Amino acid sequence: MWDKIATLIIRFRLGFMIFIGLVTIVMGYYATQVEMSYDLARTVPLDDPEQVFLINFKKQFGEDANIVGIAVKDSSIYSLNKFNRFRELNDEIKKIKGVNNVLSLPEIKIIVKDTAEKKFKFNSLFPKDGIDSQEKLDSLLGILHKQKFYAGRLVNEKNGATLMLVSVQKEVMNSAKRVQLMNELTAAGHRFSEDTKITLHYAGLPFIRTIMATKVRHEMQFFLYLSAIITGLIMFFFFRSVRAVLFSMIIIGIVVVWVMGTLSLFGYKITLLSGLIPPVIVTIGITNCIYLLNKFHLEYYKLKDKQAAIAAVVKKMGLATFLTNLTVAIGFLTLLSTDILLLREFGVVAGINIMALFLVSLIMIPAILSWMPEPKPKHLRHLDFKILGNLLHLTDITVHRYRPAIYLVSAGLAVFSVLGMMKLKSVTFMVDDVPDNTDIKKDLIFFETNFSGIMPLEVEVDMGKRGAVKRNLSDLQKVDEFENFIDSLPEVSRPISVISLVKASRQAFYGGDPSKYGLPVSKSEAAFIARYMGGNKSDGSGLLKSFVDSTYTKMRISMQIADIGSIKMDSLVHQVIEPRMKKIFDGTSMTVRITGTTKLFIKGNKFLIDNLRESLLLAFILITLSMALLFANVRMIIISLVPNLLALMITAALMGYLGIPLKASTALIFSITFGISVDNSIRFLAKYRQEQLVNNFFVPLSVSESILETGKSIVYTSIVLFAGFIIFAFSSFGGTIALGILTSTTLVISMFTNLFLLPTLIMTFDKPKKDKEKLLIDEFDPGFYAEQEDADIDLSKIKIHDRSGSAE
Repeated sequence: MWDKIATLIIRFRLGFMIFIGLVTIVMGYYATQVEMSYDLARTVPLDDPEQVFLINFKKQFGEDANIVGIAVKDSSIYSLNKFNRFRELNDEIKKIKGVNNVLSLPEIKIIVKDTAEKKFKFNSLFPKDGIDSQEKLDSLLGILHKQKFYAGRLVNEKNGATLMLVSVQKEVMNSAKRVQLMNELTAAGHRFSEDTKITLHYAGLPFIRTIMATKVRHEMQFFLYLSAIITGLIMFFFFRSVRAVLFSMIIIGIVVVWVMGTLSLFGYKITLLSGLIPPVIVTIGITNCIYLLNKFHLEYYKLKDKQAAIAAVVKKMGLATFLTNLTVAIGFLTLLSTDILLLREFGVVAGINIMALFLVSLIMIPAILSWMPEPKPKHLRHLDFKILGNLLHLTDITVHRYRPAIYLVSAGLAVFSVLGMMKLKSVTFMVDDVPDNTDIKKDLIFFETNFSGIMPLEVEVDMGKRGAVKRNLSDLQKVDEFENFIDSLPEVSRPISVISLVKASRQAFYGGDPSKYGLPVSKSEAAFIARYMGGNKSDGSGLLKSFVDSTYTKMRISMQIADIGSIKMDSLVHQVIEPRMKKIFDGTSMTVRITGTTKLFIKGNKFLIDNLRESLLLAFILITLSMALLFANVRMIIISLVPNLLALMITAALMGYLGIPLKASTALIFSITFGISVDNSIRFLAKYRQEQLVNNFFVPLSVSESILETGKSIVYTSIVLFAGFIIFAFSSFGGTIALGILTSTTLVISMFTNLFLLPTLIMTFDKPKKDKEKLLIDEFDPGFYAEQEDADIDLSKIKIHDRSGSAE
């Protein structure tokens, strides 16, 4: 089959190249249409009951994650000039396109009792035409301090820190327009800080997501260029040819364009995960190019005929390249089995384009080589790398003479791994990948210290009867008891609800007396206050509409929580808040449910990890089936999987010992690296099978030849892959850093387990039958050398001329 494919590719190479060019033009057009994702990553299926409940909750009461907080902790903010400048900042932000509303000290409204009309009025505390004296400002601030409604919510009573809350329109929050909004907002804040020398602190999911999306875009470009430069330099060191590097980069560049076009064609957007695909394509693409070019050099030296060497590359490397790319693609495509849209998009785009990379490489490399000059002797210098040869000889001796030691070390590593894996924890944070030394993280800590955080947590209370929110005092007292409990928790902010408005109304009814801030103590008192509240068609601030439905049956309790991590957050919600909630409302007709973005985040983290475990299991099954097709031997399948599973176990153990949590970015490592590392086993066993046929199934000699020959391909590709993934350690996102370091570590460990443990297992357990029945693996060329090539190629006779010549 591969003979026919080779003939087809060479004969119609120009047509294939034109076709690839046309596809690239089309994909390039679509690539220009791809957009950044500004949506909050959804990790819970849309049909999940809690997700459905949150969606309905938002339809009823509005968004819960559309607030940007701007905080100030500086006593000078209460001086006349700076307070007036703070008002100007408030007005500037209100004018920004996409801002719904702004709530801050200058915008505060207080409830005032109108005895004549028997209703409450909402009056601005600070006059809109400005304040002309410090005495007047101090007097108004004195009134503010008596308004219990705002205490602990807009103003920290202990240190005077204050909040400005900016509500962002939903359609702007989930689009590219959000970037412009945040740029204008921070620009206004910067001007304020320059004028007043007061430091502003920013937080809130819209702000954080905008900053992270912008960083993702910049990092995608940075890592794409960096991966191309580093892998290109490695390739140049290997082949000593500028032309080889350039056309390899052109091939990889084409597939990168296809990646971006695929995202756009499928209607996907660039996320933190999908932004990693182009650098991964560069890394895997370079390994393809190294294998194919190296095979061409070997065949050219042996045959002395460029066209024959090109044909041999396709014939001997076609299946090898296909299967190695397939196992990597399987690692990504298994993510399609998850119910998480973010992972499905990442898996399908990466998997499809890795197979596209195989097709483009197999077509373009032979075509370009046919048009290039014949290789010169200096391009073959890499074939005789004596240092690596000596190391592989040492490896061969170790495998033959010290097998018990290898088993002992492997067993020790397995025990080490099991103990480390027991320490592994699954924990993530709402703002997970942001380093501690960034302004975002510092500002988030500021909000948690002064205002108990800014991550949204919501509660819906269904009173069970129409109008019960207005009439049933005993039920309101139960809700108030629950709110007081919430207020006692240090990780949670003071809750706000219609209860807060009722309390503030009672305070206003008694002339603003702070001691009267509370629920009515009797039905008669409640009736008097209700008459005044009934005179208001609107509360003037939209508060009532956001916290109670039109039938006064359901009410909303809103609060903010610190970003304490999924484990603590899960414990707080399910083991602290919910048990007390059930105790308080037990025996009533009320139905109370906790919801909100934070609650779904907790569930989503568990759901995410479970899905990734399932995808890893599926990858394991599919790759095992692929190995079964190659070897048709259960014993060899098990032998091939053990070294790679040990490598994954060691990586998981290192995560446990180093306290690296299991989360989306780190859990992905196992599916990806398993598919990549199995390639080493396939190549080794392919060469071993060839040597078995040549050496009359004599295991020791076959193992030695496999180590000495295929070992080079394993080392070279491991170096390239290590360099390609380690660059992610330079990311500004913690998850990406962990992904880069752990993936690189896993691939290096896999290199050693496949060079030492795999041949040791073969020598111990393989009992080959002298059966020369042809297997699929027999068509597989392991890459750097093929059967008996070392007998045909005498590397010592290769003459290297013009050592000082320039690279070509």
